[in-house]
Amino acid sequence: MTVKITDKKAPDALVVPLQQGDHLPDRLAEIALRAGADPSGLQNDFKAEKKEVFVLYAAGSPLRRFYLLGLGKKSAFPDMQAQLRSFSHRFKSKLPLKTGIDLRHFPESETARLTDAAVTGMLLGLYEINRFRSTAPEKPAPQFGSAKSELQVLVNTGALKSAVAAARRGEAFAAATQQQLDLMNAPANRKTPEMLVQWAREAGKAAGFKVRVLGKKEIVAEGLDALYAVGKGSPNDPALILLEYGIKTRKTKTPVIGLAGKGVTFDTGGISLKPSANMYLMKSDMGGASAVFGTFVMAACLQLPVRLLGAVPVAENAVDGLAVKPGDVIGSYSGKTIEVIDTDAEGRLILADAIAYLLKHEQPDALIDVATLTGSIIRAIGYHAGGLFTPNDELAGRLAAAGQACGERLWRMPMWEEYGVDLKSDIADLRNFTGKPMAESIAAAKFIEHF
Repeated sequence: MTVKITDKKAPDALVVPLQQGDHLPDRLAEIALRAGADPSGLQNDFKAEKKEVFVLYAAGSPLRRFYLLGLGKKSAFPDMQAQLRSFSHRFKSKLPLKTGIDLRHFPESETARLTDAAVTGMLLGLYEINRFRSTAPEKPAPQFGSAKSELQVLVNTGALKSAVAAARRGEAFAAATQQQLDLMNAPANRKTPEMLVQWAREAGKAAGFKVRVLGKKEIVAEGLDALYAVGKGSPNDPALILLEYGIKTRKTKTPVIGLAGKGVTFDTGGISLKPSANMYLMKSDMGGASAVFGTFVMAACLQLPVRLLGAVPVAENAVDGLAVKPGDVIGSYSGKTIEVIDTDAEGRLILADAIAYLLKHEQPDALIDVATLTGSIIRAIGYHAGGLFTPNDELAGRLAAAGQACGERLWRMPMWEEYGVDLKSDIADLRNFTGKPMAESIAAAKFIEHF
């Protein structure tokens, strides 16, 4: 599939994102005129409510169909991307090979940002999980999204240059995201720690970032005991994947950002076994690792002027005679000892070693860890935001603003000292679980704060 930015070319069907407001009647009148339809009837039928889609069949026009897409009262990046992703997924089998998105009615100052959002949304909506089928699903060939199809973005002439660059960003982001969705959705037997190591090496070579790996021998020799403890119950050895992008000299003013991502390729819970219902979804317990991988791929592909360091601990939390047991006391790279109360609180253990390693060897200016660390954050704030844990007000503000701008909202959670009291151990420096069914995500963050 190709993506083209144009100020002239007419596709076979046109998607027109529209927001509510004083200009809506005029926009609908213009569309009705082009389609040979009744303007008053169109205004009665379409109100531009968020997620509203109205299909207008054109009479006497080169365009066969207009798809009017409601944005509600907003036209910001997150709204455009989300609505077009949903639309693309819903209508992809009905769209003609040449489908366009009309952004000419938006201010030129917003065109680049909205082009990025539109391209990203349309491409992400085409994502399907078909890799593991013995026979690909039958499709009417060819269809929108195939190699022969074309997505056209119509913009005003003055915005062409910026829109072309924005479209390339959207394509790169969509490609990197789909790549990570493939990783997230892959079953555990198709993404062991060793397979993730190989994936990272190949991705680094293709995109242009450095990859170094500490295997089992190096993990033991270096004293990454918490990471080793989580992975030693599996025949698939744990590893620490170290990533580097854009690092040339510490003399430059560009801050160094450290990223750590939890990479548990399958989480049985260990000896503290999870319930069997939905355990198969634990194949995606490496979502933090996937987010870090995607960030490096994106930064390298777009040659962003940033400097990134990554530490991705990968392990399989399995049940075995060698597996770590509740009550065990293990070491860690930082030197602190940990009493393992719950073997299902394993993500914080491998992140503790990864973070400590990154801080000792690289000293980044800021360090962000990303993890599917505990389901309790969903019980606290649902699926509409991610939990943000940091004692640093400035960093919290920047991350929250960035999340709001791109449609990945973050909600800052408290990190009061009182939450860390129950992590005290009678026999070690700290314990990995409070043992109380409350504030579990905060307790996990307080644990990681020790490293």
